[in-house]
Amino acid sequence: MTQSLKGKVAIVTGGSRGIGRAIALMFAREGADVAFNYHRQAGAAESLEQDILALGVKCDKACVDIRDFASVKDWIAGVKERLGGIDILVNNAGIVQDKALMLMTPEDWLAVIDTNLTGMFNVARACIVTFLKQKSGQVILVSSVSGVVGLPRQTNYSASKGGVNAFTKSLAKEVAAYGVRVNAVAPGYIETDILSTLSDQQRDAILKNIPLGRFGCPDDVASCVKFLVSEAAQYITGQIIQMDGGLAIR
Repeated sequence: MTQSLKGKVAIVTGGSRGIGRAIALMFAREGADVAFNYHRQAGAAESLEQDILALGVKCDKACVDIRDFASVKDWIAGVKERLGGIDILVNNAGIVQDKALMLMTPEDWLAVIDTNLTGMFNVARACIVTFLKQKSGQVILVSSVSGVVGLPRQTNYSASKGGVNAFTKSLAKEVAAYGVRVNAVAPGYIETDILSTLSDQQRDAILKNIPLGRFGCPDDVASCVKFLVSEAAQYITGQIIQMDGGLAIR
């Protein structure tokens, strides 16, 4: 297997489960050293660390709350010291707290915005100076189809991911002259822990609206990220790649 990212260092936020885990393992298989954070899933993080190390690359895991800028800044500085630099950032960490707006509390709103949007800013801000100084770097943001079309009972989540999309386009224009590319992937329904809570009736109802007739899997998203950080995508920046089986075709 050709390891196209050998010698690179990739950071993945929210790496312990689901999409983040698939992306972290993809980087390791491609030869990159991987740093990832987790918040509560210590067991899952330990398992991922062992799987990454088994692929013959370095791994740096840390329990970090991405909502805390000071903690994030210290984490990124530590990764640079321990792994020798950073080349790729994948901002994946996020939460969902769906609720009708009439029932949504300020705490429901802030929990999602602080994690999905402010947390993303904190990590990107901590990495961007390094990328600008070295005149190279890749930023991939994990958004959602909810931020493109909006979904009911997700005003907090849709707002956060819509913000991620706008952030992607703005930052891409800002840093392109420095050789830094910024893109986002916007998954639809992906087979993760969230989908496992749905009933068969709910799953069937959703599938009727997906032209490809299936849910995505975490490796689908990881494959898109692999393309976006590859030499084949060197002329792509500021894009929001919808990965939803056609759910949001307009």
